This record gives sequence, structure tokens and C-alpha cells, in this order.
Amino acid sequence: MASIVRMEKEMIRDSIAEADRRSIAAFVERVWSEDGLADRTLEAYRRDLESLAAWLASHGRELATARREDISAYHGSQAVAVRSLARRQSAFRRYYAFRVRNEPGFADPTLLIERPKLPRSLPKALAEREIDGLLQAPDSTTMLGLRDRAMLELMYASGLRVSELVELPLAALNSRQGVLRVTGKGGKDRLVPVGEEALAHIGKYLADARPALAKGRQPAALFLSQRGEGMTRQMFWTLVKRYALRIGIHPKRISPHVLRHSFATHLLNHGADLRALQMLLGHSSLSTTQIYTLVAKEGLKRLHAQHHPRG
Repeated sequence: MASIVRMEKEMIRDSIAEADRRSIAAFVERVWSEDGLADRTLEAYRRDLESLAAWLASHGRELATARREDISAYHGSQAVAVRSLARRQSAFRRYYAFRVRNEPGFADPTLLIERPKLPRSLPKALAEREIDGLLQAPDSTTMLGLRDRAMLELMYASGLRVSELVELPLAALNSRQGVLRVTGKGGKDRLVPVGEEALAHIGKYLADARPALAKGRQPAALFLSQRGEGMTRQMFWTLVKRYALRIGIHPKRISPHVLRHSFATHLLNHGADLRALQMLLGHSSLSTTQIYTLVAKEGLKRLHAQHHPRG
């Protein structure tokens, strides 16, 4: 399967004009240096632009000569979900804004293209009793159980993104002050507090499990796999699913990001300030954080409907 995907990518790139290949590469390099975007985002931008360039080439055009009608026709030819369409449009708008900045007189063909309306979906959070069950699911008498309990406790205590959790270096933890230095999206650092419960489990992991997992080496990562290397997103995803099944949570209701959503929702339910929550989550915009107020309101509505005599 991987070889087929690779062949398809190579065929697309072979059909693209050399000028378009150079332009896409320059754009990706610029947004990487300016915004420090993650590799996955950069690859998505490259893939979307190469797909557009290949389609344009089959119609006798290049990225530089594309008109609004061409971009719209390309979108119409692609059977993709609304979110994928929105992502592609975002990549195209950013690419052409880059060309406008660097090429005087360049006309942006994406300016008047209508943006798709995305359905508003609320983040999914677990109930506090379900979180308690999930945190207690690992067997803390084993090395891996100690590690898994520490990871789950830390993610829920600090609201980390999955990538932030698995990429944490050992040096990021200040146990004495009870804080973590986390590098989030765009390479931005933030300090987040770590609760006493999470610190206690991390301490047990560092004392009783990590040295054995490190196998005499000095790996930089805080959380290690059985091979003595840093954990991956996929590894953490697998263990979260396993523990959820163990305590009776349906797999469709759980993901590593659900722990982050639960952290935010439970803080709001207990009276946390929205601005403080924004800083803890590392959101650049308050509007991103405000979605959790809707989650809290929905929870109150369900509680009212369930328990009020006229609910």
C-alpha cells in the first residue's frame, strides 16, 4: 500500500511544471522558516499544491497563470469531504498570498472564492468518574504500567497535546517547582503547572521504571518505549485505547486528544478563568478556547434535563 501511494506521488510530481515545483518548494521553505509549522502540516501543504499543479498542467496551465475559474473547477472535480476542501483552500490562499508578497502585480486567483461552511462540532470530553477509571487502569506494579499511569496523569493534569506529551524531553520537567516547559505549535514555549498527583506518579516512573527502560543510556525523551527510545503518537494512541476498553469505554469515545478536551472542560466546570485556560492550552486565539464554554453549557443542559422535574 505504501509503495502504491509513493508511486502516485511520484507520478503527480512528474506531471508538474518545473516552475511550479520550484515555487512550491520555495513556499514550503518560507512558511517553515517564518511560522515553524509541523512537518505534517508542511507535507499537507505540499501535497495539496502539487495536486492542484498537476490538475492545472493537464489543462494547459500553471500555478502562476491559474484563474479563479480554474481553482473553482479544480475544487469541483475533487470528491472530498468539506473539511478536506477547507484545508485545501487554506493551503491555496496561503500560497497565493506568498506570491502576492513576493511578486509585484501578481493577481491572487483565490480572493473571491467562497469558503466552505464547516459543521460546528464540539470537543468530546469524558465524565470525571470515567477519567478516574482511565487513570487507574494501568498496572502500576510493572514498569510499563508506571510509565503509562504517569503519561495519562500528566496529560490530564496539564492539558497537553499528544505531540507535546510524547516529545517532552526529560529536561522540560522541573519537579521542585511543579512546572513543565512545553514547546507547542509554531515552536512557542509555555510553562504549565503539574499537579501533585501527576508529579507523584512521574516521580515513581523516574525512580522505578525509566532507568530500566533507558538500558544504561541517556535518552533525551522523558517517556521511553521498551526499546529505550521516545514514545510515538501511535504508541500512546494504542495504550489509551487499550485502557479505555479495559474499563468499558467504547473506542469511538476515546482518543488521546479527548484527555486534553476533558482537562479543559473540567477546569471550566470548576470555575476556571477562560484567559487562564487559553494560556494553559497554548491557544493563540481566545476564540479557540471559547468552544469549551459551549461544551460546559451542553453538559449543564443535559444535567437539567435529567434531574429537573420539568426538564
